[in-house]
Amino acid sequence: MSDPSYATILGFGFLLGLRHALDADHLAAVSTVLAQRPSLRASGAVGLWWGIGHTLTLLIVGSVVLAFGIRIPPQFELIAESGVGVLLIVLGGTLAVKLYRERWHLHSHHHDGDAHVHLHSHQREDDHRHRHWMADSVRPLCIGMAHGLAGSAALMLIILATTQELGPGLLSIAIFGLGSIAGMMAIGLTISLPLVCSLSISRPLFLGLQGFAGAASVGVGVWMLVNLALGSMGE
Repeated sequence: MSDPSYATILGFGFLLGLRHALDADHLAAVSTVLAQRPSLRASGAVGLWWGIGHTLTLLIVGSVVLAFGIRIPPQFELIAESGVGVLLIVLGGTLAVKLYRERWHLHSHHHDGDAHVHLHSHQREDDHRHRHWMADSVRPLCIGMAHGLAGSAALMLIILATTQELGPGLLSIAIFGLGSIAGMMAIGLTISLPLVCSLSISRPLFLGLQGFAGAASVGVGVWMLVNLALGSMGE
């Protein structure tokens, strides 16, 4: 375990985890969650629980692969990635439906003899109650687990190229997971900054960013499914 070459592999695994957090499907999924929770504190929590779910799935799959010598079939990877594509479409569609139901519109009124126009919704209800941390953690945890399942096949190929022993293999996966957690927490903060700022500046600007997040999620999901379908037809 003190072998310098193995330490280098672990360091590379951490950096690979950081890079992995930047994948388009990860950004799209987390953006839709954060668009509904414009808070810097929430951004860290979402990134943390996404990363925990992602790493948990990888460790489970890695344990089975390394302990029993099982190879992940290509069909499994295709189904898992297709599931992520569908998940992104659902997340983006859910956000779009939420925005539609709130039915924001321009509302004019007179105050001190002057006409004022502001954005208004008769459907939106602000929830001022303190939400339990578990209720806000389950969703990003499950999303992270789904993404971990989709990326498990590619990661197992990298791990098996370096070791087939259970202990070192799981350690490599854990280091990779720590990198993805750190990367996703940083990305969550970066995504939340414009959302929080836009909410304090202009409600239309904030709604525009929410709509963009939903549309981007649907677009990435459709793009994934189309690429997977074209790839399967070409085999």
